[in-house]
Amino acid sequence: MSLHKVKVFSRFERFWHWTQVVLIFSLLFSGFGVHGYHHLLDFEGMVWMHVIAAVSLIVLWVFAIFWHLTTGNWRHYIPTTKGLFTVARYYAYGIFKGEDHPYRKRFWHKHNPLQALSYLGLKLVLFPAIWLTGLAYLSYGFWSDGPLSNTSLEWIALIHTLVAFVIAAFIIIHVYLLTTGHSFVAHVKPMVTGYDDEVDLTEAEVAYLEQDEPGRIID
Repeated sequence: MSLHKVKVFSRFERFWHWTQVVLIFSLLFSGFGVHGYHHLLDFEGMVWMHVIAAVSLIVLWVFAIFWHLTTGNWRHYIPTTKGLFTVARYYAYGIFKGEDHPYRKRFWHKHNPLQALSYLGLKLVLFPAIWLTGLAYLSYGFWSDGPLSNTSLEWIALIHTLVAFVIAAFIIIHVYLLTTGHSFVAHVKPMVTGYDDEVDLTEAEVAYLEQDEPGRIID
């Protein structure tokens, strides 16, 4: 296997990523405002910002799910224990000792095992939880006459807020890891241009890209 400069992030994937970033930060900003952590906008303005950003993000997620399923990119999130503990050890210990990252990005495995597991949990657990509780909260007027409505709403609000804090913690860790290893710019650049300079390819993958998708490989 050898390293090549390969387009690993499509135009839609980059659009989805950065739009999601804007919407999630809008949700965190407005959510903290609704809870009274800041008063940069009035309460009604915060609520409307939260609802509009939430609905927009749900629509984006629907398109992203469809794109992942139809393009086969869901394969990048398949968890594996192969190399998982080595990568976990690197982030827990080796990174502070100046060791090299033990994982090389590959054509059909652009996420290391720990990333794949984390992103899978984010997409299958945290996002659905924030999505469902948010919709339940938004539609409270339709089911507020139920016998357990008050208790249910309290639990929905608690779970929604708890998951929001977990997602905020995930974002902080994600941004922190972008500052490790290579420079911050080097980590972010592939999500801007689509190309990664260090993708490990087999001879068969090189031949396939050069023959069938020449625009995806540069050297």
